[in-house]
Amino acid sequence: MFFGFFWGDWTILILIPAMIFSFWAQISVNSTFKKYQTVYNRRGITAAEAARRVLDAHGLRHIRIEPIAGHLTDHYDPRAGVIRLSSSVYNSTSAAAVGVATHEAGHACQHAVGYVPIRIRSAIIPITRIGSMLAMPIFILGILYAAIPMGETLMLLGILLFSTAVLFQLVTLPTEFNASSRAMAAMEREGILEGDELTAARKVLSAAAMTYVAALASSLASLLRLLLIFSGSRRR
Repeated sequence: MFFGFFWGDWTILILIPAMIFSFWAQISVNSTFKKYQTVYNRRGITAAEAARRVLDAHGLRHIRIEPIAGHLTDHYDPRAGVIRLSSSVYNSTSAAAVGVATHEAGHACQHAVGYVPIRIRSAIIPITRIGSMLAMPIFILGILYAAIPMGETLMLLGILLFSTAVLFQLVTLPTEFNASSRAMAAMEREGILEGDELTAARKVLSAAAMTYVAALASSLASLLRLLLIFSGSRRR
């Protein structure tokens, strides 16, 4: 059974569609961003300036905006009170970059108003980290001792710990979609982008959102596989 968990177990086939979906989503977001990097906003507003406008409009003048190395490594750090924009985004005036930057500003707005899904996500991060680190070692240990009651208990504990990662992905989904909705509304309201520029930004954010859908699909597929392996071990 231990060997089968890695190579001879048919349940690994469950992961293949999710892996393909994740691969496609990653390619899609990169190709979509690259495509709309050439659609520049008519006002010449940089991504950093756009994020600043959104933050200021919501009274979040204390939130800093800083450049960070990498490609699409953009994120909002609520503990430091800073939005970090990647080198391909920070000074760019493309609709793609502006969309990404205002999306991160959308996360800052969520924290400011106490948006429930992001509060849940922030609260479970410590548990999720522990669960992600220990879930598989404990589950595999349970497989090794499947012949005795302790093995079943360990497998169930592994499944429970892995479920925290699934929960994190689940609450991340509405958080990301909502941040994009806030970004689109803010860009239009503040006159940052217009017409085809808004369309370009929306397509970039939609492609980015699919990576989170793919992450949830992968987590659910992995959880289903663990449940099937556990069920199979009980019938032996």
